[in-house]
Amino acid sequence: MAKTPREFFYDLIQTPSPSGYEEKIQGVVRDYVKDFADDVRVDLHGNVIVARNPEAPFRVMFSGHCDQIGLIVNYVDAEGFVYVLPLGGWDPQTLVGVRVTIWSKNGPVEGVIGRKAIHLLTEEERKRVPKVTDLWVDIGAANKAEAEEHVRVGDCGTIPLDCRELLNNRLAAPATDDKAGLWVVMEALRRIDAAKLNVAVFAVSSVQEEVGLRGAKTSAFGIDPNVGIAVDVTHATDTPTVDKKISGEILLGKGPAIGKGPNMSMKLVDALIDVADANKIPYQLAAENRITGTDAANIQVTRSGVSTGLVSIPNRYMHTPVEIVSWDDMNASADLLARYCESISPDVDYTPGV
Repeated sequence: MAKTPREFFYDLIQTPSPSGYEEKIQGVVRDYVKDFADDVRVDLHGNVIVARNPEAPFRVMFSGHCDQIGLIVNYVDAEGFVYVLPLGGWDPQTLVGVRVTIWSKNGPVEGVIGRKAIHLLTEEERKRVPKVTDLWVDIGAANKAEAEEHVRVGDCGTIPLDCRELLNNRLAAPATDDKAGLWVVMEALRRIDAAKLNVAVFAVSSVQEEVGLRGAKTSAFGIDPNVGIAVDVTHATDTPTVDKKISGEILLGKGPAIGKGPNMSMKLVDALIDVADANKIPYQLAAENRITGTDAANIQVTRSGVSTGLVSIPNRYMHTPVEIVSWDDMNASADLLARYCESISPDVDYTPGV
């Protein structure tokens, strides 16, 4: 029986995908899209590229990255404690006391991230923010030999991969950055009305965004799109202590944020806004005063340049175990991209000044 879109999202959340270790989640993507895609392929980098109407000459690319921040085993000491390095940008304070799974060749190995108990910390240690190297993973091993029977240097690790439903159709989970965006690009592809589609659309589950936007670079080069739209998360600023004068006003549950700034084609931005207005899709605007830290950065400068957009899902507590997104924002994002693809003709030209 085919899975529902909501079940697909839960599968994405519950599948480990640290940067460089995305094979499991790419299998989930390929399995889900097979019923509506015209073409599915995997490139040498590991990006999964899903297409509808792929032979059309005008090409639109969506990119949502499948990788999540994680950990990588770096050293096992004589007592069997496992030391790790970050894959992507962690705030180490969020890792203290967290359960962790190390994904070894022989299967998952459960552990906990330990730190010296507060009773044993010196006054100076209590004031200092811990580094990842101040922490360790305790898998219960008695010594180095026993630990190395279960884990090896280079194995990846994740925090618990679960999703909790909150009030107001909100979801709390690790790695909604960017599994929410990945869900959007695949769901948008599914929602396009084939009778209204006059261009090729490629939805990419891109790899290694968290370590340098790498999958977007290779997949965009291969697709050679006329239009490229990255879908990622952005900081929801409707929480205490966030200064909106600096970070802007982006509210959870009020629709996707359409980015405006030098990383985007202004004509494409205007087209997305027009589609949202015409279809009564809620949206917000996000000022991006520099090249963004998203797949849009590499898509824009692929080959001789790509008309680029960025659609962002508001996200609270980014890069923590408890990221929060709104299911309503995700659905609105998917609708926006689907309706956009139905609206454009193959002769559209977003060249500036033309």
